[in-house]
Amino acid sequence: MPVIFRPYITYRNATVMEITTWVQEYFQKTLSVNTIHHAIHRCRLKLYKPKKKPYLNMIQKRRHFLWAKAHLKWTVAKWKTVLWSDESKFEVLFGKLGCHVIRTKEDKDNPSCYQHSVQKPASLMVWGCMSACGMGSIHIWKGTINAETSWLRRRRIRVLKWPDCSPDLSPIENIWRIIKRKMQQRRPKTVKQLEACIRQEWDNIPIPKIKQLVSSVPRRLQTGTEEVMPHSGKHGLVPTFLRCVDAMKFKINLFFH
Repeated sequence: MPVIFRPYITYRNATVMEITTWVQEYFQKTLSVNTIHHAIHRCRLKLYKPKKKPYLNMIQKRRHFLWAKAHLKWTVAKWKTVLWSDESKFEVLFGKLGCHVIRTKEDKDNPSCYQHSVQKPASLMVWGCMSACGMGSIHIWKGTINAETSWLRRRRIRVLKWPDCSPDLSPIENIWRIIKRKMQQRRPKTVKQLEACIRQEWDNIPIPKIKQLVSSVPRRLQTGTEEVMPHSGKHGLVPTFLRCVDAMKFKINLFFH
Protein backbone atom coordinates (compact mmCIF):
# COMPACT_ATOMS: atom_id res chain seq x y z
CA MET A 1 0.00 0.00 0.00
CA PRO A 2 2.68 2.60 0.89
CA VAL A 3 4.19 2.05 -2.55
CA ILE A 4 1.44 4.30 -3.94
CA PHE A 5 2.87 7.14 -1.91
CA ARG A 6 6.51 6.48 -2.76
CA PRO A 7 6.73 9.39 -5.21
CA TYR A 8 5.33 11.78 -2.55
CA ILE A 9 8.05 10.73 -0.13
CA THR A 10 10.96 10.50 -2.56
CA TYR A 11 10.21 13.48 -4.79
CA ARG A 12 8.78 16.23 -2.65
CA ASN A 13 9.00 18.74 -5.49
CA ALA A 14 7.13 16.58 -8.00
CA THR A 15 3.89 17.92 -9.41
CA VAL A 16 0.59 16.09 -8.99
CA MET A 17 0.66 15.33 -12.71
CA GLU A 18 4.07 13.65 -12.34
CA ILE A 19 2.83 11.64 -9.37
CA THR A 20 -0.23 10.56 -11.37
CA THR A 21 1.94 9.41 -14.28
CA TRP A 22 4.16 7.40 -11.94
CA VAL A 23 1.20 5.64 -10.30
CA GLN A 24 -0.38 4.84 -13.70
CA GLU A 25 2.85 3.28 -14.94
CA TYR A 26 3.37 1.32 -11.74
CA PHE A 27 -0.14 -0.21 -11.56
CA GLN A 28 -0.84 -0.17 -15.28
CA LYS A 29 -4.16 1.45 -14.50
CA THR A 30 -5.82 4.69 -15.59
CA LEU A 31 -5.99 7.24 -12.79
CA SER A 32 -7.04 10.87 -12.91
CA VAL A 33 -5.27 13.82 -11.37
CA ASN A 34 -8.37 14.43 -9.24
CA THR A 35 -7.99 10.96 -7.74
CA ILE A 36 -4.45 11.74 -6.66
CA HIS A 37 -5.55 15.10 -5.28
CA HIS A 38 -8.22 13.26 -3.30
CA ALA A 39 -5.61 10.86 -1.90
CA ILE A 40 -3.41 13.76 -0.81
CA HIS A 41 -6.29 15.44 1.05
CA ARG A 42 -7.30 12.16 2.69
CA CYS A 43 -3.83 11.93 4.20
CA ARG A 44 -4.17 15.50 5.49
CA LEU A 45 -1.38 16.71 3.26
CA LYS A 46 -1.26 19.96 1.30
CA LEU A 47 0.89 21.53 -1.36
CA TYR A 48 2.92 24.33 0.18
CA LYS A 49 5.42 26.83 -1.10
CA PRO A 50 8.84 25.57 0.05
CA LYS A 51 10.60 27.48 2.79
CA LYS A 52 13.61 29.32 1.37
CA LYS A 53 17.00 28.68 2.94
CA PRO A 54 20.54 29.43 1.75
CA TYR A 55 22.24 26.59 -0.07
CA LEU A 56 25.06 24.99 1.93
CA ASN A 57 27.67 22.67 0.42
CA MET A 58 29.16 19.85 2.50
CA ILE A 59 32.03 21.98 3.81
CA GLN A 60 29.68 24.77 4.87
CA LYS A 61 27.32 22.28 6.50
CA ARG A 62 30.15 20.83 8.57
CA ARG A 63 31.36 24.28 9.62
CA HIS A 64 27.79 25.18 10.52
CA PHE A 65 27.47 22.01 12.59
CA LEU A 66 30.80 22.41 14.39
CA TRP A 67 30.17 26.07 15.21
CA ALA A 68 26.72 25.32 16.61
CA LYS A 69 28.08 22.39 18.63
CA ALA A 70 30.93 24.51 20.04
CA HIS A 71 28.45 27.10 21.37
CA LEU A 72 25.81 24.75 22.75
CA LYS A 73 26.97 25.34 26.32
CA TRP A 74 26.44 29.07 26.11
CA THR A 75 23.59 30.08 28.38
CA VAL A 76 20.85 32.54 27.53
CA ALA A 77 22.51 35.00 29.93
CA LYS A 78 25.71 34.86 27.89
CA TRP A 79 23.89 35.34 24.59
CA LYS A 80 22.29 38.43 26.11
CA THR A 81 25.76 40.00 26.28
CA VAL A 82 26.16 39.75 22.49
CA LEU A 83 25.56 42.75 20.26
CA TRP A 84 24.01 41.48 17.03
CA SER A 85 24.75 43.47 13.86
CA ASP A 86 23.85 42.87 10.24
CA GLU A 87 22.88 44.60 7.04
CA SER A 88 19.94 44.12 4.70
CA LYS A 89 18.64 45.53 1.43
CA PHE A 90 15.25 47.21 1.20
CA GLU A 91 13.54 48.04 -2.09
CA VAL A 92 10.74 50.40 -3.00
CA LEU A 93 7.85 48.08 -3.73
CA PHE A 94 6.41 48.54 -7.20
CA GLY A 95 3.14 47.26 -8.60
CA LYS A 96 0.71 44.86 -7.00
CA LEU A 97 1.90 42.40 -4.37
CA GLY A 98 1.12 38.71 -4.17
CA CYS A 99 1.73 35.81 -6.49
CA HIS A 100 -1.95 35.20 -7.26
CA VAL A 101 -4.74 37.21 -8.84
CA ILE A 102 -8.48 36.46 -8.85
CA ARG A 103 -9.77 36.36 -12.41
CA THR A 104 -11.55 34.23 -14.98
CA LYS A 105 -9.67 32.29 -17.62
CA GLU A 106 -10.59 34.90 -20.22
CA ASP A 107 -9.19 37.77 -18.11
CA LYS A 108 -5.55 36.76 -18.43
CA ASP A 109 -4.81 39.75 -20.70
CA ASN A 110 -6.73 42.24 -18.60
CA PRO A 111 -4.26 44.96 -17.43
CA SER A 112 -5.76 44.89 -13.94
CA CYS A 113 -4.60 41.26 -13.65
CA TYR A 114 -0.93 41.95 -14.50
CA GLN A 115 1.94 41.77 -12.03
CA HIS A 116 4.02 44.83 -12.88
CA SER A 117 7.73 44.91 -12.14
CA VAL A 118 10.81 47.00 -12.81
CA GLN A 119 14.31 45.71 -13.53
CA LYS A 120 16.15 47.78 -10.92
CA PRO A 121 13.85 49.20 -8.25
CA ALA A 122 15.16 51.97 -6.02
CA SER A 123 16.73 50.49 -2.91
CA LEU A 124 18.54 51.27 0.33
CA MET A 125 21.14 49.37 2.33
CA VAL A 126 20.47 49.26 6.05
CA TRP A 127 22.95 48.38 8.80
CA GLY A 128 21.73 47.98 12.33
CA CYS A 129 22.54 46.36 15.65
CA MET A 130 20.55 45.02 18.58
CA SER A 131 20.96 43.25 21.88
CA ALA A 132 18.69 41.84 24.53
CA CYS A 133 18.54 45.34 26.02
CA GLY A 134 16.91 46.84 22.93
CA MET A 135 17.45 48.12 19.43
CA GLY A 136 20.73 49.90 18.75
CA SER A 137 21.90 52.25 16.03
CA ILE A 138 20.67 52.08 12.47
CA HIS A 139 22.44 53.51 9.42
CA ILE A 140 20.80 53.83 6.00
CA TRP A 141 22.41 54.76 2.70
CA LYS A 142 22.50 53.97 -0.98
CA GLY A 143 25.20 51.64 -2.26
CA THR A 144 26.98 48.68 -0.69
CA ILE A 145 28.53 47.88 2.66
CA ASN A 146 32.17 46.77 2.88
CA ALA A 147 34.65 45.82 5.59
CA GLU A 148 32.31 45.94 8.59
CA THR A 149 34.35 43.28 10.41
CA SER A 150 37.64 45.05 9.67
CA TRP A 151 36.23 48.31 11.03
CA LEU A 152 35.25 46.60 14.29
CA ARG A 153 38.60 44.85 14.67
CA ARG A 154 40.55 48.08 14.14
CA ARG A 155 38.71 49.48 17.13
CA ARG A 156 39.58 46.35 19.14
CA ILE A 157 35.98 45.26 19.40
CA ARG A 158 35.78 41.51 19.91
CA VAL A 159 34.01 39.93 16.95
CA LEU A 160 32.25 36.59 17.33
CA LYS A 161 33.18 34.25 14.50
CA TRP A 162 30.09 33.35 12.51
CA PRO A 163 29.58 30.52 9.97
CA ASP A 164 28.77 31.51 6.40
CA CYS A 165 25.17 31.40 5.15
CA SER A 166 23.63 30.95 8.59
CA PRO A 167 20.78 33.46 8.86
CA ASP A 168 18.70 30.92 10.77
CA LEU A 169 21.03 31.27 13.77
CA SER A 170 20.95 35.07 14.10
CA PRO A 171 17.95 36.75 15.80
CA ILE A 172 18.53 40.01 13.92
CA GLU A 173 17.45 38.21 10.73
CA ASN A 174 14.00 37.94 12.30
CA ILE A 175 14.02 41.69 12.83
CA TRP A 176 14.69 42.26 9.13
CA ARG A 177 11.79 39.97 8.21
CA ILE A 178 9.46 41.81 10.58
CA ILE A 179 10.39 45.19 9.12
CA LYS A 180 10.09 43.96 5.52
CA ARG A 181 6.60 42.65 6.24
CA LYS A 182 5.74 46.09 7.57
CA MET A 183 7.09 47.64 4.36
CA GLN A 184 4.78 45.41 2.33
CA GLN A 185 1.86 46.65 4.39
CA ARG A 186 2.81 50.34 4.34
CA ARG A 187 3.94 50.39 0.70
CA PRO A 188 6.31 53.44 0.66
CA LYS A 189 6.42 54.87 -2.85
CA THR A 190 9.71 56.79 -2.72
CA VAL A 191 13.16 56.25 -1.26
CA LYS A 192 12.55 59.04 1.25
CA GLN A 193 9.33 57.41 2.42
CA LEU A 194 11.08 54.03 2.56
CA GLU A 195 13.80 55.39 4.83
CA ALA A 196 11.29 57.05 7.13
CA CYS A 197 9.22 53.86 7.40
CA ILE A 198 12.28 51.73 8.14
CA ARG A 199 13.37 54.05 10.96
CA GLN A 200 9.88 54.08 12.45
CA GLU A 201 9.49 50.31 12.38
CA TRP A 202 13.01 49.81 13.73
CA ASP A 203 12.18 51.97 16.76
CA ASN A 204 8.82 50.23 17.23
CA ILE A 205 10.27 46.74 17.80
CA PRO A 206 9.11 45.89 21.36
CA ILE A 207 11.65 44.88 24.02
CA PRO A 208 9.79 41.61 24.87
CA LYS A 209 10.07 40.54 21.23
CA ILE A 210 13.81 41.24 21.22
CA LYS A 211 14.35 39.26 24.43
CA GLN A 212 12.30 36.39 23.01
CA LEU A 213 14.47 36.26 19.88
CA VAL A 214 17.76 36.38 21.79
CA SER A 215 16.55 33.70 24.21
CA SER A 216 15.79 31.44 21.25
CA VAL A 217 19.47 31.19 20.19
CA PRO A 218 20.24 28.02 22.26
CA ARG A 219 17.25 26.30 20.67
CA ARG A 220 18.44 27.36 17.21
CA LEU A 221 21.87 25.89 17.92
CA GLN A 222 20.33 22.65 19.14
CA THR A 223 18.35 22.41 15.91
CA GLY A 224 21.51 23.09 13.91
CA THR A 225 23.34 20.18 15.55
CA GLU A 226 20.59 17.62 15.13
CA GLU A 227 21.26 15.10 12.42
CA VAL A 228 17.86 14.31 10.93
CA MET A 229 17.28 11.61 8.35
CA PRO A 230 14.97 13.28 5.79
CA HIS A 231 12.80 10.30 4.96
CA SER A 232 12.63 8.22 8.12
CA GLY A 233 11.67 8.36 11.76
CA LYS A 234 9.45 11.00 13.26
CA HIS A 235 10.74 13.61 10.82
CA GLY A 236 9.75 11.71 7.68
CA LEU A 237 6.48 11.28 5.82
CA VAL A 238 6.45 7.47 5.97
CA PRO A 239 4.82 7.24 9.43
CA THR A 240 2.27 9.84 8.35
CA PHE A 241 1.23 7.75 5.37
CA LEU A 242 1.19 4.51 7.36
CA ARG A 243 -1.03 6.01 10.04
CA CYS A 244 -3.22 7.48 7.37
CA VAL A 245 -3.60 4.14 5.58
CA ASP A 246 -4.32 2.26 8.80
CA ALA A 247 -6.88 4.81 9.96
CA MET A 248 -8.82 4.98 6.73
CA LYS A 249 -8.41 1.28 5.88
CA PHE A 250 -8.86 1.90 2.21
CA LYS A 251 -7.56 -0.53 -0.39
CA ILE A 252 -5.91 -0.04 -3.73
CA ASN A 253 -9.27 -0.62 -5.38
CA LEU A 254 -10.42 2.75 -4.08
CA PHE A 255 -7.97 4.34 -6.48
CA PHE A 256 -9.44 2.43 -9.40
CA HIS A 257 -13.15 3.13 -8.94
